[in-house]
Amino acid sequence: MALHRLPSRRAAFLAAFITMTLLAGVVAVITSSVQPGSALADGQGPKDQYVDIRTVRPNVRTPRGENDATRGTFTVDCGRNENGHFNPDNFIAQPGVRNGAEHLHDYVGNLSTDADSTNESLKRAGTTCKNGDKSTYFWPVVRIDRGEDVQNPKGQRGGTGGPQVKKDVVSCPDVASKLTDVPDESQPEVEKRLDELDRQIEEAIERLRGVDPANEEQVQKEVIEPLTQLRAVVIEAIRQVVSQSGQQPETAGLERCEVKQDNAEVFESPKASLLDADGNNELPGNAGEIQRPEVVDLTFRGSPTGKVTAMPRFLRILYGDAKVSTNGTKNARASWTCTGFENRLINKYPICPQGSKVKRVHDFPSCWDGRNIDSRNHRDHIQFPDANSGRCPRGTRAVPQLRISLTYNIPLDIQQQRRYAVDSFPEEAHNPFSDHDDFANVMSQSIMNRVVNCINKNKRCRE
Repeated sequence: MALHRLPSRRAAFLAAFITMTLLAGVVAVITSSVQPGSALADGQGPKDQYVDIRTVRPNVRTPRGENDATRGTFTVDCGRNENGHFNPDNFIAQPGVRNGAEHLHDYVGNLSTDADSTNESLKRAGTTCKNGDKSTYFWPVVRIDRGEDVQNPKGQRGGTGGPQVKKDVVSCPDVASKLTDVPDESQPEVEKRLDELDRQIEEAIERLRGVDPANEEQVQKEVIEPLTQLRAVVIEAIRQVVSQSGQQPETAGLERCEVKQDNAEVFESPKASLLDADGNNELPGNAGEIQRPEVVDLTFRGSPTGKVTAMPRFLRILYGDAKVSTNGTKNARASWTCTGFENRLINKYPICPQGSKVKRVHDFPSCWDGRNIDSRNHRDHIQFPDANSGRCPRGTRAVPQLRISLTYNIPLDIQQQRRYAVDSFPEEAHNPFSDHDDFANVMSQSIMNRVVNCINKNKRCRE
């Protein structure tokens, strides 16, 4: 792998910050929904993008919570990207576009995620998550410029070596979303039955490959009708188990399935192939030593206004806005802080005191429309709850809220010299307010049921 000398890159790095300041001057003193204090407006040029966290007033407000608030948490251990899964793709925002992000992403969870990922490819891939969660979690890397030679680890791109060919698949209603409060004693039986439903779908997909999808009568007779009968038996068994506690889950119609094209709900971009990262995982405008997070915390949380329901499989969710200078601040979020100072979030890079570490906190939207796994702008189908009350907008329902917390051991002198930054689109020039994060739910129904059950019963679970 080639070595890269960074002094010239460092000059470009600083020049980029100056450009970014001109582009993003209008947001120089704005945080997403809070005001961290006048200290954020001090200074001019690149230094204005770094703030001593001690000069920022506390600004994080947590809704009080109603009597039926769900305070449980479910934490998934998916590692810290020790396997080096990096690529400059984003299959949610720019499906099929190689290097569509133009900056490098860190991945944990699903091992196959790249520009060509589909529901089917994600479902069949392996995962770094200890509990078997195949969801994909990814965010732009943080780099530091030490002004010296650096050799980043060679990235594992992921994927299967070529574009995924779309296939007809069997799609069935999500049963786990109807089970918000399974009795503890019934949980093992319910999980077993949910896994059985997933296996039935897989077997039906295999049968579908042996028939002509255009022959609707044959598809119904050999695939859909047998699957419907099998699902009806299992769903009734789940209903009986849960009803023993006095609950009556709504199961009518959940046995009915249909054939559709994989990823049919996802809105596509034109196919393209742009410049990839080199063997040293560097991109034009995004160079330097990649910082693997010291801690990656993936925790799903409850709602301050009541119970949560299951996320549908393959739900896509975005956090933040990677093009804030172009799109404005509506979807941008203040996500930077230091350990021990989590009650203050800023849209600048923090300089932390001795003994404290740089931290990014990403709270995803959690009010789902109950129908769609994606939308044209990748946002309308799932929204944020009200910042003051925590209540979801009319017509939406609360699902487990994902919080991704990333902690970095960046040397204090590097912070003070303002030599660390997040990867970004070139026009963002490392704007810290362009920080963002992406998630696609690929959990099995049984794992998602455990998430919901744990949160709604106010437990603290870790897998």
